Amino acid sequence: MAYDIRLVKLINGDTVLGKWDEEGNKLTDVAVIQTVPTQQGVQMMLLPFGYPFETEIRGEIKAEHIIYVYGKFPEEVKTKYLEATSNLTLSTAGDLRNLQNLAAAGKGGLGLIK
Repeated sequence: MAYDIRLVKLINGDTVLGKWDEEGNKLTDVAVIQTVPTQQGVQMMLLPFGYPFETEIRGEIKAEHIIYVYGKFPEEVKTKYLEATSNLTLSTAGDLRNLQNLAAAGKGGLGLIK
């Protein structure tokens, strides 16, 4: 099932990510994005919206609390969100190419059945 993942700015200034529910006109399974300064620059952290009192990504926010919907955002952010909400690790096309290159070089990689 493909989800409509949206990155939005709320009226309180928070930047959140969630699955858009068209029928309910709301964002579900909401995670907040926080920036953390580091020596290398800034990193983004994905946390449950109810953190620190809730440790699971869940909940919902009605559309009336959204002031901005980002048109584009990095695919990596979407992938990390889906991994956090599903407890699965998702691979990208680049990961698969690297595995195929390792297999072709005889260094393991894909377990192909002949």
